[in-house]
Amino acid sequence: MNYQTFQPHPDLEALVKFYWTLEVPYDPDNQKQKIIPDGCIEMTFNLADNIKRYVSDTEYILHPCAMVMGQRTKSYYIEPLGHVNSFAICFYPYGFANFVNTPLKDFADIEIPVATLFGEIPAEDLEQEIVQAVDTRQRIEIIERFLLNKLREQSTVDHIVRSTIDTLVSTKGSSSISTILKKDVSKRRQLERKFVKQIGISPKQLGKVIRLQSALKMMLNEEGENLTNIAYESEYFDQAHFIKDFKEFTGISPREFLGNEHMALSTLFYK
Repeated sequence: MNYQTFQPHPDLEALVKFYWTLEVPYDPDNQKQKIIPDGCIEMTFNLADNIKRYVSDTEYILHPCAMVMGQRTKSYYIEPLGHVNSFAICFYPYGFANFVNTPLKDFADIEIPVATLFGEIPAEDLEQEIVQAVDTRQRIEIIERFLLNKLREQSTVDHIVRSTIDTLVSTKGSSSISTILKKDVSKRRQLERKFVKQIGISPKQLGKVIRLQSALKMMLNEEGENLTNIAYESEYFDQAHFIKDFKEFTGISPREFLGNEHMALSTLFYK
């Protein structure tokens, strides 16, 4: 697997976390891979063979060639049908809402064709440019020109939503919403309504995802001596709470995750 990341233009770095590319040569023995929620929305362009996402043990759907993946609230399996060559934009949790008028709450855990969000003709033109580009640098130039043009058309995400996300990220998901709002209950419902519309999931769900990501990185980089230490470093109440959340998002325990052949891609992404 060849996975690389690239930083965005300064005018987009507050909204775009990074760009990434992934190339995986076809191998009939490749295992399907589990993708774990990361709290981000991604726009992906498939430049090679189709990729399928399993919706059950045996049923699957094919990824659109140009798509936006909504907020993920659960893990899922994907499997390439041949050679993988992908180019993608990873947006911060509040980032993608700046480019569309469509509420994001209905897009959790599903793929949305780019044409659905931006219109058939603009989406087709964008996809053709991306496919025909000679290299990753040119693809980044193309998508940044597109995003900057869209940004001029859209309003920014409400301050209350963005400041909440900034706090969740800076505290690795450990801050409660009550603490963030300084116990002002009157703001909570307003925040939750805006959050679901503009981010796609609730602030509590995003906080759980961010905290899990922090623990995952510690596990993969061996920063914690054992699961108990990782749980407390990530500010879980105890190890049992950590394992419960881990299983909720991945379907397996932390110990089962390490070295699991179906987690090779997730390990690459999150390490």
